[in-house]
Amino acid sequence: MALPLFPGNNFSQNLGRDKFHKSHAFDYNGDVYNFVGEHKSGIGGQPLPGGKPKPKTSVYPKGFGSDKPAWVAFDRQVLKFDAYFQEAVHERREERYRIRKCVIYFYLEDDTIQVLEPKQENSGIPQGTLVRRHRIPLPPPNDDQFYTVENLNVDSEISLYSRTFRITGCDKFTENFLRKLGVKVTGNDNFPEDPFTTYRSQQLAAMQPSRPYERIDTLKQFLEYDRQVLRFYCVWDDSHSMFGDPHVLVLHYFLANDTIEVIEKVAPNSGRDAFPVFLQRQKLPKQVENLKQPGVATKRTVLNVFGPMGHGGRHILDSLKTGAVNTESYRDVDLTMGGVVNVWGRKLLLCDCDEFTKEYYRTKYGIEQFNKVEIKQPSTATYQREYPPFEGFQIGSKEDTLANCIDLIPKPPRKDFIKFMKKDRQGLNSNVLRFVAKLDTTRPIDIDRTFIIFFYLSDDTIAVFERPQRNSGIIAGSFLERNRIAKSKNQDTTVYYQPEDFYVGGKVEFNNHKFILVNADEYVFKYMEQYCEQFPHSNINLILAKLRGPAIPRMQDIKEKFAKSDPEKLGVLPYVKFRNLVLQLSAGLLNEHEMMTLGRSYGDQRPVPTVIKLAQVDLEKQNYSEFTKIQDMLEYHDSDKTGLLSADNIKHICHIAQIPLSDQFIDGVMMACQEKDNVVHYKDFLQFINWKDYPIAVPQLPVHDMPAAGKSDGWGSSDETSLVTQVHYAKLLVDLVQ
Repeated sequence: MALPLFPGNNFSQNLGRDKFHKSHAFDYNGDVYNFVGEHKSGIGGQPLPGGKPKPKTSVYPKGFGSDKPAWVAFDRQVLKFDAYFQEAVHERREERYRIRKCVIYFYLEDDTIQVLEPKQENSGIPQGTLVRRHRIPLPPPNDDQFYTVENLNVDSEISLYSRTFRITGCDKFTENFLRKLGVKVTGNDNFPEDPFTTYRSQQLAAMQPSRPYERIDTLKQFLEYDRQVLRFYCVWDDSHSMFGDPHVLVLHYFLANDTIEVIEKVAPNSGRDAFPVFLQRQKLPKQVENLKQPGVATKRTVLNVFGPMGHGGRHILDSLKTGAVNTESYRDVDLTMGGVVNVWGRKLLLCDCDEFTKEYYRTKYGIEQFNKVEIKQPSTATYQREYPPFEGFQIGSKEDTLANCIDLIPKPPRKDFIKFMKKDRQGLNSNVLRFVAKLDTTRPIDIDRTFIIFFYLSDDTIAVFERPQRNSGIIAGSFLERNRIAKSKNQDTTVYYQPEDFYVGGKVEFNNHKFILVNADEYVFKYMEQYCEQFPHSNINLILAKLRGPAIPRMQDIKEKFAKSDPEKLGVLPYVKFRNLVLQLSAGLLNEHEMMTLGRSYGDQRPVPTVIKLAQVDLEKQNYSEFTKIQDMLEYHDSDKTGLLSADNIKHICHIAQIPLSDQFIDGVMMACQEKDNVVHYKDFLQFINWKDYPIAVPQLPVHDMPAAGKSDGWGSSDETSLVTQVHYAKLLVDLVQ
């Protein structure tokens, strides 16, 4: 009858076990079956009889900390033990054995051991690393196991590869670590006496130097006066010799070791080679003597007591220095203002010194008077550098030519890089001012020639292009390459054209060709009005200030003339009538650009249909017909399907689609279909530029010119295409009175 499964009634070893896994004993590697079960455990991890368990590592007690593995918890923690081993010495009378001291390092992270032997001077044996870092097995018959932290302790012996090491001590960290593991650590023991070391120390104590030694202490002077130098300004007058002249020198006296250095100041264009070191740093003797035989002048005096010369004799130092040859050198006390220093036969006159030198003599020797010796310097003629005139036929600009005159290896002239980064083309902003110009001439063949002047704000360069005219007989295209153009030339300075020199109605001269600026594009007017402080012709406040002087006394007469020109009393006038009236009233105070600024400030802009016509003309010339592609892109960006897009978004899409229109035309077309919040009806915009499906009649482009050049109306000569159509003169009169 079976007993119930109560405690004490069953003797089965499987009772209470929950692990019954079985380890595999064979493995397959390289087409060979290997037996690997000798290190494996039995069922459930129980050890098997006769098995060889895997060599264990150090076991540390678990505390209240985290359960980290040893290679993490003890990273970079090493136990250090002081040890020695005894090595037998054969066939030597002085020693029979030798004590070799070493240090044993035990790395806690992986139970590796490293043995080092400190190097000793003149030991004659290889020292350093005796055992490289690795896990060391225990001596037989336990060679299947390795050394752990339990095997190491003070006052114990360990055998590493048949060599016995005795541990005599450890450091403080090792002692504390072993005590925390529960290991009793005895006090550090002393190393046994080494016979060879004792014998060697006795020999060294009995040894005497082969030559007498006298200690000369110069360290105190060096530590006290290091980096302290006395400086004297002196002159060597060599004018009595052939081709000689006075030399300006600087004498440096180094207080650290009483040495002297002389530096020569070679004047530019003096005709002498630039060898600045006149005298190398050394002790300078006061008297120049002949070269002595070897052994005559020495630092020490030696007396032969007895015995032969050479080996076997006895020598002692002569404290009285009998027969010593003394060479007196210059000291700091010998250097005085107005004194003469003999530098190997050259007489140097000390003329002046610096403030540190004066303070040194004042503190140490109590000297208060430092009379400077005045030396009459030879008069040297100064020549002003003259540069050849820049005639204009040289290759490159004036700055390039001047660089060849200044340096043997010319350097390129420096450019204003900050200005270039600010005013270079940035996205849709070109930073280029474009003007329409005509030649200021009376020749019939040149009167009708039209030019486009480009002014690049990034580097103040100018380029001129001529517009083509049919049957004119003149080749159009590039008239002047892009470069900087001088406004006025002088032998010393050259003034170049600046942006404020260009305005409608102004005159410029390029290479003896005089131009009259008759018009400008929309970007020029917007840029000048934005930076009106730099461009006074676009500053509406300055223009109104000009008009107030002659207008205030005759304000009643001005109002009557404007009212007579406006019979319907609308308060607006066409730009042509407004311009003529203002010219009469201002008595020539305003130029054409200032008149345009008034019209832009108080008038209505160009009619949008004209811009649409001109845009369709350009697209038709380029044979552009990708309007379906533009429509798809616009509808794709209109995610809310409102039919509205921002002006910047539409302009970006036009650039992606590579529409051959300038930004001014795109802005003008968008004005016809733009709302208040800077949003545009893109369907109307697409309809306005579609010249195939929605064509508009092409207008006749007027020739914009100045009235003095033969045209009657100028900027506002055509009501259909003028930049300003209607001007609100009533607002102007109100601003003049205020």
